[in-house]
Amino acid sequence: MKNPTTVERTSEREIVVRRTFDAPAHIVFEAWTSPELLKRWWAPPSFGITFVSCEADVRTGGTYRFVFSHPDFEQPVAFFGRYLEVIPNSRIVWTNEEGGDGPVTTVTFEEKDGKTLVVLTELYPSRQALDDAIASGSSGTDAAPAQFELLDEVLVSLVG
Repeated sequence: MKNPTTVERTSEREIVVRRTFDAPAHIVFEAWTSPELLKRWWAPPSFGITFVSCEADVRTGGTYRFVFSHPDFEQPVAFFGRYLEVIPNSRIVWTNEEGGDGPVTTVTFEEKDGKTLVVLTELYPSRQALDDAIASGSSGTDAAPAQFELLDEVLVSLVG
C-alpha cells in the first residue's frame, strides 16, 4: 500500500502537507532540487499544464522560475521566487512571488530507517490569501497529493 498524503489547514494562514517516501533523504532532496527531476513530477498530467522551462538554482539566495503552458491560456504562465534557506538533505524555504499574496513555502526532509518524511508548509500573508488560494485550487490542498504520487514514481526509478 502506498504511503498516504495528508493535507491539513493548521491555522488561518497555514497549510501543512505530509507524506513518507520509501527513499533516503538525499534522494528525495535531489528530486526537489534537480530541474530534470522536478519536470518529471511537479506538473502531473491531470493539471493540464506542460513545462516550457524549469530553472532552479537551489541554494540560499538562489532563484527559481518554472514556466508552464496550458491549452486555455494564450501565453505561458511563470511561477518564480527566491530560496531563502537551503540545508542539503534537510530543508528548503522559498518565496512564491508571482502574486502579491503568495506564501512562503518550507519543505523538510526527515529520514528514518531509509524512509523520508516530507513536511511541506505553506504560510500565507493573511487568512484571505489562503482562502483565495484554496478557492482557486492553487494551494497545496489540491496539488500536493497528485504531485506526490508522481514523486513516488520518480523515487522508485532512482532507488531502483
